[in-house]
Amino acid sequence: MTRFKFDATKSDNRALRVGIVCSRFNEFIVEALLAGAQRGLEKCAIDPNNVDVFWVPGAFEIPLAARTMATSGRYEVLVALGAVIRGDTAHFEYVAGPCSDGIARVQQDTGLPIGFAVLTTENVEQAIERSGPDAGNKGEEAAIGAIETWHVLQAIRAPR
Repeated sequence: MTRFKFDATKSDNRALRVGIVCSRFNEFIVEALLAGAQRGLEKCAIDPNNVDVFWVPGAFEIPLAARTMATSGRYEVLVALGAVIRGDTAHFEYVAGPCSDGIARVQQDTGLPIGFAVLTTENVEQAIERSGPDAGNKGEEAAIGAIETWHVLQAIRAPR
């Protein structure tokens, strides 16, 4: 039995091209997630010159931008960042589920790994907790996880 397990922070990632799509809605939270994603990419030794960041109006638009990025041929890895915070209306359900489903569909249709850090929280405090500068920043986790998944996919695709 051959086992494949990768630590993205100990792999050669210098040449990887990464696209990040961010939601402007709840921008103060998403900026913190982006800072975390950038820390994660730095831990993986990604060249900052190989990273593009695109901002869309809200989380609902993230899947379309991600699909366009995934099919552009410019990126090996994508990261999706946003924050959908429950309010007093059904808006939460109409945005959070379609965003998550859309990203899953883009990933499955294109075979491109997408780190997903679109927070779905009950309140602002939970969003702040998951996007803070300490351990547990979901943007950082998503970026590192996407790089790790890229390595796993390469191992699966490699001829034996």
